[in-house]
Amino acid sequence: MKSIILSTFQKFDRAQSLGGIMLFGATVMALLFANTQLSDFYDSLRETKVGFEAGSFSLRKPLLLWVNDGLMAIFFFMIGLEIKRELMIGELNTPSKASLPLIAALGGMMVPVVFYIILNKNPQASHGWGIPMATDIAFSLAILKLLGNRVPVGLKVFLAAFAIIDDIGAVVVIALFYTSSIDWMMLLWAAIPMALLVFLNIKNLFPKYLHLACGILIWYFFLKSGIHPTIAGVLLAFTVPLRQKTDVHTFTEEMCRIADEFREHDSAHTPLLTPEQLERMDDIEQWTEKVQSPLQHIEHVLHGWVAYFIMPVFAFFNAGVAFSSGLQPDVPLITSLAVSLFLGKTIGVTLFSYAGLKLKFASLPAGVTFGQIFGTAMLAGVGFTMSMFIANLAFPNAGLLMDSAKIGIMAGSLVSGVAGYLMIRFYCRGNGQIISG
Repeated sequence: MKSIILSTFQKFDRAQSLGGIMLFGATVMALLFANTQLSDFYDSLRETKVGFEAGSFSLRKPLLLWVNDGLMAIFFFMIGLEIKRELMIGELNTPSKASLPLIAALGGMMVPVVFYIILNKNPQASHGWGIPMATDIAFSLAILKLLGNRVPVGLKVFLAAFAIIDDIGAVVVIALFYTSSIDWMMLLWAAIPMALLVFLNIKNLFPKYLHLACGILIWYFFLKSGIHPTIAGVLLAFTVPLRQKTDVHTFTEEMCRIADEFREHDSAHTPLLTPEQLERMDDIEQWTEKVQSPLQHIEHVLHGWVAYFIMPVFAFFNAGVAFSSGLQPDVPLITSLAVSLFLGKTIGVTLFSYAGLKLKFASLPAGVTFGQIFGTAMLAGVGFTMSMFIANLAFPNAGLLMDSAKIGIMAGSLVSGVAGYLMIRFYCRGNGQIISG
């Protein structure tokens, strides 16, 4: 089981690392489009309305909103799958494994919020306190990837685990504090397909097309309810069964039996399969589906789409800031966000981790020094994707505040990324272990 979990994490690490590089490329492209002769095309592309109509039913939205409300719902569905897996069989399924990431994440969420509240003097920007809370898994793991094999696996697992807890916190904050008026009737309609999926999950059933249809309905009802539809993505993820329909031992025995029968019906006179062999191929497909965990299978399929398409597209549509002569950015807001991300995350993760270790509430992962935890705390200030997303919710109709927030997020993430990389590089040379677990 341990080797399976490690293999899953390594695949997750590779996908997120390359995804982080693509995310950076999409950000650079967005800035180029917004600050060159392509700026008019960039703006019109984001505002192009697409959708469909059927009788009195109409669902037409600008591409920017389809990305932020639609594609990001899939992103949050992926986050929900990761959270469920980690809670049930991963790095958060026991108090001993979850304690240090949990303590670090609490500091990494609370202290940046305190920094922002103290630093921000603009009442119009007060709603942006949730922006510096979350850590971008893709960017941060991509930076760790640059250090190669010098980084212990335990440090990568620690970073991913507390970033996922950060995501849990961000989801709760979005649901509770970044939701406007609620249409309870729409939520009641959403509860019907959700109840069906919960029932199927309890019975360990996963009819994928029914699940997809119910998911689309739930997304639509959440969209119309006033609660951001990305929350529907997280809830849907928890209705995907983790358990397999058969165990690996039974599957292996059946594969051996099918292989024997497959050889028995081999025909050396034709390159085509015999009818009996075709039936055995069908058997292989059925048993392969039974042995796969639906949650693991969907997570495996979505990893590539989220890392290589959804997150870069989100960055391209949201990161473009026109640094024209007419732009008068809110410098205090930029400073508040950059400082909250860099210093808030660094101090929060470091102090809470130190206190947890000293009070014996937690222990360091194998092969990891506290100096490396300190460097990772700096790296936690890379809050790009989720920070941008929360900024869209905090300043939906405030162009200047939104542009300033983007600049602050990018500045804080850049400083955090560079400082974290240099610090982890230094401590991965074997220097300066400050505290032992």
